[in-house]
Amino acid sequence: MFKNIYQKFCNENIVGRFIYINVAVYIIVAFIGVFATLFEVGYKVEAFMHWFELPASFERFIYQPWTLLSYMFLHERIMHILWNMLALYGFGRIFLSFFSVRHFVGVYLFGGIMGGLFFMVAYNIFPHFAGIVENAYLIGASASVLAVVVASAVRSPNYVVNVVLLGSMRLVTIAVITVVVSLLLLASENAGGNFAHLGGAFAGWLFAFMLGKGKDVTSLINKVIDYFATLFKRRPSAAKAKFTYQKGGRAADYEYNARKKENEAEIDKILEKVKAGGYSSLTEEEKKRLFEASQK
Repeated sequence: MFKNIYQKFCNENIVGRFIYINVAVYIIVAFIGVFATLFEVGYKVEAFMHWFELPASFERFIYQPWTLLSYMFLHERIMHILWNMLALYGFGRIFLSFFSVRHFVGVYLFGGIMGGLFFMVAYNIFPHFAGIVENAYLIGASASVLAVVVASAVRSPNYVVNVVLLGSMRLVTIAVITVVVSLLLLASENAGGNFAHLGGAFAGWLFAFMLGKGKDVTSLINKVIDYFATLFKRRPSAAKAKFTYQKGGRAADYEYNARKKENEAEIDKILEKVKAGGYSSLTEEEKKRLFEASQK
């Protein structure tokens, strides 16, 4: 069974893999919680989980900085993870039609990081949270999902999505409604989650806006991931050192697919420009890129 699950995980695109990771973490934590409750040690598990949840207190965060990443893969209730993963599945596929795999990884993490920072800053600035800041924690992938949604909406605001019970809606409408609702609920019981939503939305907007100007704000995140990936890359043992290994494999495929997706997105933008203003509206560089693409 585990072998089949792993095979399906390997065959999924990057959106599916992130969903698998979130669901796997939820199931593991849920099982631990069930048995902890049965053995009357639930309080110990809760205390342990705080080491992976993002604290609102800056003093606590100093001792557990990794929670700025770990919190975005944790969910408390079944409906919490269900809605987040459904949204990630739907909008993640839309995102990949405009951006690359590397962009998705970067935006997911960047959105989660910005959401976490918004949460901590808000709880330490506004007097309304002064009495609960020491015991407030944040979990969930909502900020990361909002980053994906808003980035897609900025890239193609008029893209039409069929929403259950609501019918056809433009991406920009969905993004605006989500942000407005989060603003209205900043003083609710889930105030921390809504501040995180705003942080994720800001991250998605910033990514798409800056990418339009030729700057990728997620490049640093992907460079860090690449660095650690090379550290953990399996090295051949001394007994196998005499064999020659070809350069490539999954890492090479990953890079190739990322570059291919970026090139396709660039050509799509040029074609949209041709459709709107004709071939004469293109710059010399854009004409050259279109010609090179037509020769492949």
